[in-house]
Amino acid sequence: MSVNKKLLNVLPNDDVLSQCIHCGMCLATCPTYNLTKVERSSPRGRIKMIKAVARGEMEISPTFAEEMDFCLDCQACETACPAGVHYGQMVEAARVEVEHAGFSTWWGQALKSFALKYLLKYKGVLNIAAGFLLIYQKTIKSFLHKSGLFGAILPKLGEMDKLAPTINTKFSSSIIKEVENPVTEQKFKTAFLFGCVMDVGFADINVDTVEVLKKCGSVVYTPKDQVCCGSIHAHNGDMETAKELAKKNIDSFGRYEYDYLVSNSAGCGAFMKEYGHVLADDPAYAEKAKLFSSKVKDVSEFLYENLSSFKLNPVNESVTYHDACHLVHTQKITEQPRSVLNAIPGLKNTPLTEASWCCGSAGVYNIMRYDDSMKILQKKMENIRNTGADTVLAANPGCILQLIYGAEKFNVNVKVKHPVSIVRKSME
Repeated sequence: MSVNKKLLNVLPNDDVLSQCIHCGMCLATCPTYNLTKVERSSPRGRIKMIKAVARGEMEISPTFAEEMDFCLDCQACETACPAGVHYGQMVEAARVEVEHAGFSTWWGQALKSFALKYLLKYKGVLNIAAGFLLIYQKTIKSFLHKSGLFGAILPKLGEMDKLAPTINTKFSSSIIKEVENPVTEQKFKTAFLFGCVMDVGFADINVDTVEVLKKCGSVVYTPKDQVCCGSIHAHNGDMETAKELAKKNIDSFGRYEYDYLVSNSAGCGAFMKEYGHVLADDPAYAEKAKLFSSKVKDVSEFLYENLSSFKLNPVNESVTYHDACHLVHTQKITEQPRSVLNAIPGLKNTPLTEASWCCGSAGVYNIMRYDDSMKILQKKMENIRNTGADTVLAANPGCILQLIYGAEKFNVNVKVKHPVSIVRKSME
């Protein structure tokens, strides 16, 4: 067999392949290994397989394709790894080659191609699709579920339908002005990314975020021509589109001078912090991308660093906090959101067992691998139930949708909110 040059070319460098010392520290943190106890379903096992394929010692096989697909890419292994292995880069590169080798289903490829090349790339296409989904949700969705038609004809599709975001009647991009002035003395200048799914399905959270920033004394710049951050494209191997979207955002936000660019979506914030790395070889954008990334902050980071800039009033509510994977493992943000929540008088924040374990959403994992996702979600929901909390907080749209679905499916009496919504409630 010959060296797999395609796989080697999409990896940052060969050092990535040789970093792993096979110590096994990752095993205890891996959700899929926890499910199977099979070595090849662990980060260490997958790295061995990727090395073998890249160096021509093994062909891309159905087993290899299955393992790359089975991985959640939650990157909990990166947090546990003493050698600093960039596992996410390897598995994402391997997935590209699996797709090129023809192991992906035709419908999976078609769905991914449409989502990456049109739905998430062009805001107009997303808005039209969201409009049709809104009409469906307002008209026949309830009938299809209550009548039992979904259950009788396409039960799995019916369950997946429940995982879709409830489309807002008004998108946040139409509610939030391009320039919003602070409600107190101006202390900061922040930019804000309203995102793609966040814009059409979580408009209330975006509005909460902007209102919180204004109450902190910040003028908020939200360019109307901003685009998707590109994170989903990058994680699914379409790096060219990811770079194109990154450049558009750099140009869009570049019209304003700001101190911070605030994100309320863990996945979006994580990838925007990588723009400097992603565009490092682009002479026209390398420096601009580096500056852009240096200003990106998750909203919990911003609030934690500026706690003295605003007043928090009592909120009599019982909550628990779930760590979004791209916040805790990729951005390494753990204490900031908890410190902000603990600063709210009257708020009872009960620690969640295995809070940093993936909920099973993982982008579109819960759709493409529904059964595996539900096994992971069930364990998460039992841990949430055991806290006795009224509300579980999560800082990523995928997590929020997954936990809402899990509360219904596993009969856990809990509301699901973004932490910034609790902060806004406290400010008022």
